[in-house]
Amino acid sequence: MAEEIIEEKDGNGNFIHDFIDEDIAKDGQFQGKTVHTRFPPEPNGYLHIGHAKAICIDFGTAEKYNGMCNLRMDDTNPTKEDVEYVDAIKEDIKWLGYSWEDRFFFASEYFPEMYKFAVELIEKGLAYVCQLTPEQMRENRGDISHPAISPYRDRPIDESLDLFARMKAGEFKDGTMTLRARIDLESGNFNMRDPVIYRINRITHHRTGDDWCIYPMYDFAHPIEDAMEGITHSLCTLEFEAHRPLYDWVIQNTSVSCKPRQIEFARLGINNTVMSKRKLRTLVDEGYVDGWDDPRMPTLCGLRRRGYTPKAIRSFCDKIGVSKVNSIVDYSFLEHCLREDLNETAQRVMTVVNPIKLVITNYPEDKTEVFQVENNPNNPDDGVRDITFSRESYIEADDFMEEPVKKYFRLYPGNEVRLKSTYIVKCTGCKKDDKGNVTEVYATYDPETRGGNTPDGRKIKGTIHWVDARNAVDAEVRLYDNLFTVPDPDSGDKNFLEYLNPDSLTVLKNCKAEKSLGELTPPQSFQFMRLGYFCLDNKDSKSGKPVFNRSVSLKESFKKK
Repeated sequence: MAEEIIEEKDGNGNFIHDFIDEDIAKDGQFQGKTVHTRFPPEPNGYLHIGHAKAICIDFGTAEKYNGMCNLRMDDTNPTKEDVEYVDAIKEDIKWLGYSWEDRFFFASEYFPEMYKFAVELIEKGLAYVCQLTPEQMRENRGDISHPAISPYRDRPIDESLDLFARMKAGEFKDGTMTLRARIDLESGNFNMRDPVIYRINRITHHRTGDDWCIYPMYDFAHPIEDAMEGITHSLCTLEFEAHRPLYDWVIQNTSVSCKPRQIEFARLGINNTVMSKRKLRTLVDEGYVDGWDDPRMPTLCGLRRRGYTPKAIRSFCDKIGVSKVNSIVDYSFLEHCLREDLNETAQRVMTVVNPIKLVITNYPEDKTEVFQVENNPNNPDDGVRDITFSRESYIEADDFMEEPVKKYFRLYPGNEVRLKSTYIVKCTGCKKDDKGNVTEVYATYDPETRGGNTPDGRKIKGTIHWVDARNAVDAEVRLYDNLFTVPDPDSGDKNFLEYLNPDSLTVLKNCKAEKSLGELTPPQSFQFMRLGYFCLDNKDSKSGKPVFNRSVSLKESFKKK
């Protein structure tokens, strides 16, 4: 797939806001209410970057109009729901910087009212109990040229009321009966062909226990939940566009007091990953990743562990804009937004991930110097820190070549380089083991070049980073790549697991970091000079034994229009 060109948006508005502006143009309100939105996740998994877009739209729209946004757990399906997910969802939203204040609800709180509204529909002749099995219902659904068939749609109202009450009382087995809305068996929109609005399901609910054995379908529950909470604008992803007529039908045919307006927007797609909760759960349950918070996962907790910041994610969601057309955003644009943030905020430090020892042969063995360096050149308020320098240091192994290739400006016999912030050194040779591997690099330093200055004006083309061997801390560094080898793992005939990238994680042991990095509390982000942006892992790091995750490389790769 071709890399997508991103055109940054100004963040001042979108088509949703245009619709809302039209709604409130007459009297400054919509149906006499302040703009009121909601974010209604199903607690059956962890939130991912796609949900972040919806969160920013729902909460951001409320903020724009000085309105309110509710957080509601859509727990109408007890099959997959868990308290663990509820707590994780709340944590992620707070981390992004949004607050629902005291407006936290569960769809299950409205089960009694939903049941009453279903009875109301039966009494109006707009719903009936159906005894078709799921298989029979599929067989009788019809097609574009043929209407659906429902032999029970003319069942007498009193009979449906009695059967529905007995369904609630638990008299019938799962799958033997449903309650269906009586709408239009010939509708070109198959969602309107007498859809099921209640089914029998004997599973213990995480909040209501075994109080209910019948549960409302989402298409019936959703509009009622919105109406009961006074929602004015129900913002949904594009797949609910075809369900909007049913949403409006429920609102119009029940005695709810509020009439919300549903508006759909395109969901977020990002290449080289999957965002189906079912597939993400497969990755976790079958051990392909280290839990929901694995830094390779598109989950918000995974991105947080990898070092992504709330500001970067909110900036990303703002810049991609709000559209009515589904599209795929290149993952590199998300990385770009993170770089923009970390470039301003991350402290610069030196860490050597593939160390080899550098010995300055003319430097006194018992001497140690202290140098002051800026923590962040882009932010003088971050101040300075002390680093030590002595006879022996660690440098990157690829910063030395005994026989240099063309345009190689780092260490090789006879060449000079700057050791970042300290001195200019000249390579004099190396030491090898029995197998011919370089174990030490030798150099001399010029004491007149303290701070890397060149008083004689000579040209030095290379600058390399280093860590003082006397004060180095052993660290583990984890480098991450795309979890999948293809842009769209969901496409084609193969199982998405066949596209897993075997090189998505590289673990580097015995890396050498500045001493100050040994005693940190996560989360903290840094720019490892010349290597990228890294954060202290919030799960595996221990005092004196830091583990760093690479958040993003230094190199830009997306195309900006």
